[in-house]
Amino acid sequence: MPLFTHIVVGTNNTAGAASFYDAALGGLGIEPEQRGPRRFYRRDGNAFVVGPPLNGHPATSANGGTISFFAETKAQVDAFHAGGLASGGRCDGPPGRRENAPNNAYGAYLLDPDGNKVAAFSFEPD
Repeated sequence: MPLFTHIVVGTNNTAGAASFYDAALGGLGIEPEQRGPRRFYRRDGNAFVVGPPLNGHPATSANGGTISFFAETKAQVDAFHAGGLASGGRCDGPPGRRENAPNNAYGAYLLDPDGNKVAAFSFEPD
């Protein structure tokens, strides 16, 4: 059974968020699906969703929160990071081995255009 059904991140700039996540998650082989004002990214029965908050209030980032995506290879982590940077994201940790991660996993961190922290990690050996 999967751990999540879906994760939603709010945005105040739908076009900017779509550009960022299309590029970053495209590096992981995940294609977008537009449904109304929200963008869905699906894999293995799980969904990551980006869109304006349903309550109509401004979106804010989660201080201390991180959403990390599984990458099959280190090259996918690199593509995730490069795509995100090229599409309005900011680096919050360049690609590389993380000593504190299980099995010294290879990961990278980005801040999306709204300030949400996202990451991609691969457990591919060297």
